[in-house]
Amino acid sequence: MAYETVIVEVEDHVGTVRLNRPEALNALNRQILRELGAALSEFDATPRVRAIVVTGSDKAFAAGADVKEMAPKGFAEMFLEDYFGPESEAILRCRKPVIAAVAGYCLGGGCELAMMCDFIIAADTAKFGQPEINLGVIPGLGGTQRLTRLVGKSKAMEMCLTGRFMDAAEAERCGLASRVVPARDLLKDARETALKIAEKAPLAVRAAKEAVNRSYETTLREGLLFERRLFHALFATADQAEGMAAFAEKRAPQFRGK
Repeated sequence: MAYETVIVEVEDHVGTVRLNRPEALNALNRQILRELGAALSEFDATPRVRAIVVTGSDKAFAAGADVKEMAPKGFAEMFLEDYFGPESEAILRCRKPVIAAVAGYCLGGGCELAMMCDFIIAADTAKFGQPEINLGVIPGLGGTQRLTRLVGKSKAMEMCLTGRFMDAAEAERCGLASRVVPARDLLKDARETALKIAEKAPLAVRAAKEAVNRSYETTLREGLLFERRLFHALFATADQAEGMAAFAEKRAPQFRGK
């Protein structure tokens, strides 16, 4: 598929999607989200790709949703179109690990997109925020829900009510970002992390992603049962036998995704 608003590449076992609307600081409109979803779906169906990095530019991961696209619309149009609903669902359907590599502004829809990924590696230049309140609206791509689960009610409430930005150090302290790296090393570090994931047993990686995500959707007791069943199921895979044999024989495992 030919893309206009994202740049896609594959190196080794890592797929990279770069948001590419520099004239708008990568503001998210329906086209860029559709193309991102399509790129993730393509990578999901490509056996060679085992982990994915989503990134933007040095100046902005994504500075928000595209206000120019939204401003003319009324309630009926937004509601009937389910604005951003199908696009976000397409992104969330990706079963392979997705790392957000964030530098610069990561605001509004950009922050929400980063939180849709499995974890965030932040450059020391990153700034996160949900400033929709300044436009007379609230977050609409999961900001009030995912941010609250990640950083807690008090901090999420303050950010959604005031529009305050959070720097990279604070994002790491409160659990929004997994870690902070120098901006010059961001993409290199994200790709190295993705490669480390790509070396693991693919079925176990998918199972771990499903199990962690399930923890946000259910009770502890149900989550533990879900985890245990996935754990049991992995004993039907060749990769489990290989991994444990390699451990006993003190050698590197050769995982095949079977």
